[in-house]
Amino acid sequence: MEPLNRAKITFFLTMCWIAFGCNNQPKSIDTSKVKINLTIERFDQDLSHINPKNLNQELPALQKKYPVFFKDYFEKILNLGSTDNDAYIPVLEQILNGKPFQDLQHETDSVYPNLDKQKPQLVDAFKYIKYYYPEWKEPKLITYISGFQVQTPIGSGYVGIGLDMFLGRNSKFYPALVESVPRYISRRFTPENITPRVVEVITREELFPELENDKSLLAKMIYNGKLLYFMKAVQPNLADSTIIGYSKEQMEWATNFESDVWAYFMEENLLFNTDYMKIQKYLAEAPFTPGLGEKNDSAPKLGLFIGWQIVKNFMDENPDINLTQLMLMKDAQDILKRAKYHPNQKKS
Repeated sequence: MEPLNRAKITFFLTMCWIAFGCNNQPKSIDTSKVKINLTIERFDQDLSHINPKNLNQELPALQKKYPVFFKDYFEKILNLGSTDNDAYIPVLEQILNGKPFQDLQHETDSVYPNLDKQKPQLVDAFKYIKYYYPEWKEPKLITYISGFQVQTPIGSGYVGIGLDMFLGRNSKFYPALVESVPRYISRRFTPENITPRVVEVITREELFPELENDKSLLAKMIYNGKLLYFMKAVQPNLADSTIIGYSKEQMEWATNFESDVWAYFMEENLLFNTDYMKIQKYLAEAPFTPGLGEKNDSAPKLGLFIGWQIVKNFMDENPDINLTQLMLMKDAQDILKRAKYHPNQKKS
């Protein structure tokens, strides 16, 4: 067998990093003894079984079954007004009788007669979270149809899953939504994204909400980098590209130009900039990052990507720090300093 030369080894390691995120990750842990009691309730199916002509009589039973989500769904997701009186019911009747809702319900039922494929993935991720945070109580999951309004809301004791926003990239509905939901976002509306997006909302909204004083670009980069590092830790077999929401091409671009992006941040004195309008473009969902790359080919939200790489370096350089200790750390400048982050030295 021909021995691998240095160029081949470098190529293999680079492709391994791009495809699988196979370095800089926490050591494997055993979650086999962690107990998770996962409940998935199909509000979407329960609602579809109600006779629209008999809402006054049938809605109370639905409200009794979903006392918290019922109110959140009709008032906050569908924006039908207060459920404390019956004024919303005629509007709901029109929705349920309408062809758009019925077509959407039909496709949702065809893609998700059940969530048997997603449940083991969700249980596995929840086991990892509970391993690190034993006092964490797993939420019930409630599926629904929102008319493409809200993908994964989090409420009191539950996380919602808007199944109409996970129908698959080839769904007939998404091309018609480009004005409100651009294709660079809807391309991630796939069944494979259910678990990572549920984990993301739990991580971002419940476990580690952002502090109000995290206003500089560096603070936001490190905060989001920590979140991405945590999401990878609890989903170790998931590709880095899925964790951050990149396409294969975007992941390759971010990896190949990591040192250039970091140099740009330094040259433009962006790290300690707190001007929201100036730094948001490095953090927000977009088709690309303005000002970087040629012909709009750059990866989006590069502030998050670089923040993630800094946190990975930090954990490599400080093996005495464990995941829960990392998530408690608030000083972004200290993390950057101790990370010894020099991306230009990563690649040969």
